[in-house]
Amino acid sequence: MTEILVQVGTEGHVPSAARVVEHPAWPALKDAVERIRPWQAKDGSIDFDAEGAPARAEAGLEVRRVVDALDELSPLLPHDRAYHEALAKDLTRWAEGGFEVPDFLDSLLAFHPAAHREDGLQHLVVFPMYTQNGNPDRNLEAVVLRMVWPDWLAELERTRYDNPLFCGISFEDFTAGYDTNSAVLFPETIAVREAPERFTWGGIFCDREAARFRRVSAAAVDLLGLELPDDVAALVHDQKRCEEAFVLWDMVHDRTHSHGDLPFDPFMIKQRQPFWMYGLEELRCDLTAFKEAVKLAGEGVPQARDVQIAVLFDRMFRFPVTGERVRNYDGLGGQLLFAYLHKHDVVRWTDNKLTIDWDRAPQVTNQLCAEIETLYRDGIDRPKLVHWFAGYELVSRYLSPHPGSKWAKGPDALDLTQPPRKLVDDVLPDEFPLSMFYEALSKKLKNVIASTRGITADNAERIAA
Repeated sequence: MTEILVQVGTEGHVPSAARVVEHPAWPALKDAVERIRPWQAKDGSIDFDAEGAPARAEAGLEVRRVVDALDELSPLLPHDRAYHEALAKDLTRWAEGGFEVPDFLDSLLAFHPAAHREDGLQHLVVFPMYTQNGNPDRNLEAVVLRMVWPDWLAELERTRYDNPLFCGISFEDFTAGYDTNSAVLFPETIAVREAPERFTWGGIFCDREAARFRRVSAAAVDLLGLELPDDVAALVHDQKRCEEAFVLWDMVHDRTHSHGDLPFDPFMIKQRQPFWMYGLEELRCDLTAFKEAVKLAGEGVPQARDVQIAVLFDRMFRFPVTGERVRNYDGLGGQLLFAYLHKHDVVRWTDNKLTIDWDRAPQVTNQLCAEIETLYRDGIDRPKLVHWFAGYELVSRYLSPHPGSKWAKGPDALDLTQPPRKLVDDVLPDEFPLSMFYEALSKKLKNVIASTRGITADNAERIAA
């Protein structure tokens, strides 16, 4: 067996370890999980009467392989010992119970990555789960990751942007559910018998976000003839700089969902609202990160300028032309940012060439943030439906609604005897269609965006080839 060295850390630090993915038990665990995944139904269970289903004993053998490999790998990760012990019990109980709908609540409650936010620290995670923007089914997944928590970020979190649940992470290796567009590891995606009272962590894969940003931005810049300042051009070609920009952006974005003058539950997934309200919320969080980055740049924080560029480019170039045009709230936010900057002459599309007024971009972008913040503050005194119309008015001030929209015609076009959540049914799948500019850009970038599926820092060049 390959020798694995576990190094003893200094007092007060979690010990570091050799790479989990280099241990021969990791490919064995990964292979067993990949064999189990195709047997599972959407809810994570295995129907042994279905055509092509394995014998119960065969499925049990593969779970045993996962548990045995976990037993070999766990000593490399002493900070995850309690989690891995609970995980082995959950896996065994699932198998012994006949592979019904999985329940991994006990192991979820034992997993506390935010308690050890040490840069480079590894975690081996196995859960039945769906992967957001990836696989919608609750299949068994395995992922090895590393914490991204440099000292400068830890200091900003401690002194300025308290976010004790946030985990910046990067991929080491993963099973098929992450060979997708998913860039998050969220506890709410995991199959459990009941939701915990509170979640204690949330992870963002900044290496995937950075690699995807670099590829799409480079292609868009080339297509649009955009001339970049030297520091911006250098950012697009520097993976490490981009990762640092994204981990700071994500940390501030994440905490913003529960900060500010909020007229509603910040976790809007619990509510039914028109998708432009989700789009405004996600854009508000991104623009808050942008606004904070402007402040930090003035204080000399090196990553702050990079955050501003990352927000602008990802929002303007990737978001509007990614995904289907069905309640695409992230796409809507990107369209809105571009239209706002275009209306205020920060971006210009002239002679088939895009230009950006780099000096005015921070000020005008912050103006849009202020408009959304005003919408929120005023919304505290509004009924829900009135607030939704106010949000619609803000968006339609800069984006043209679909000509067939009932909402665009105003309250008289809707049956206001219905509760607000029923009026969401009158929202068109694409209330704010792409402009002619974005229709053309979408056709040019679609293959580039498709090529970023499963991308990481390590495999970016292979996927490009």
